[in-house]
Amino acid sequence: METPEIHKELEALVNLIDEPDETIYRQIRDRILTYKKTAVPYLEKAWENNLQPLAQHRIEVLIHKLQFENLLEELNNWYSLGGTNLLMGYILVSKYQYPNLDEQKVKKNLERIKQDIWLELNPHLTAFEKAGVVNRILYTENKFETDRSEFNTPLSYFINNVIDTHTGNHLSLALVQLILSGLAELPVYGVNLPGNFILAYMDEHTRIHGLPLSEAEVLFYINPASKGAFFTRHEIDLFLKQRKIEPQYSFYRPCSNIIIIKRMLQELHEVYKSSGNDIRSDEVETLLRIFC
Repeated sequence: METPEIHKELEALVNLIDEPDETIYRQIRDRILTYKKTAVPYLEKAWENNLQPLAQHRIEVLIHKLQFENLLEELNNWYSLGGTNLLMGYILVSKYQYPNLDEQKVKKNLERIKQDIWLELNPHLTAFEKAGVVNRILYTENKFETDRSEFNTPLSYFINNVIDTHTGNHLSLALVQLILSGLAELPVYGVNLPGNFILAYMDEHTRIHGLPLSEAEVLFYINPASKGAFFTRHEIDLFLKQRKIEPQYSFYRPCSNIIIIKRMLQELHEVYKSSGNDIRSDEVETLLRIFC
């Protein structure tokens, strides 16, 4: 809890952010860092009011460090609790790029799309028809599409960008469709297929009777990168054969939310690394250590 004493000290410390003596500044910096995320609003206010380049640079570095450490803590907590909430895990990954991401806006937009799906679902529809409703609402009415640009960019991974632009890559679109299917109470799960993350529509008894996923039947697969096209196990066999990848059981079966978020971080790490952004690449690698 922020007390008047804390408020007073933080204001005093931040006012000294432009201290010219580097040794003294390091003492000021280290003291500010002990306040963790409580110090961020004070630093943001100081950044707006202090136009000196040295002060602004120091403030930006401190804010990023504090926000990253807070993200590391939140993601570790999510992992420790079993990663049960996929949406929360996805929001946390997106907060790496957008620390002030508006969670309520994201949830409100997803709820709006879910409501459109929900209104057209009924118990008499077949599994194909239910999945078709999701596809139509997502890809036809809301015009979500795959980013076909030559280079994969980090921005195509983050949930707020995907929802705002209605454009994403194979993984981010899959997560949006997976989350919406979950909100609509459909038995759809992620499948960690190399090269193209896909979805599996499971037998309804998976949820009705609480069957473990290892015993449930996959009715068909869904490819969000192709506007939710349906396909069978045979197409996965061909996909793996073309890429000379040895088939594994996990390439056909649902995976956990923890594996999904780990894959997203792994792909982000590779995108940053291939673009030469070593700082970002190293930070994402630090986040990945949570999953080791």
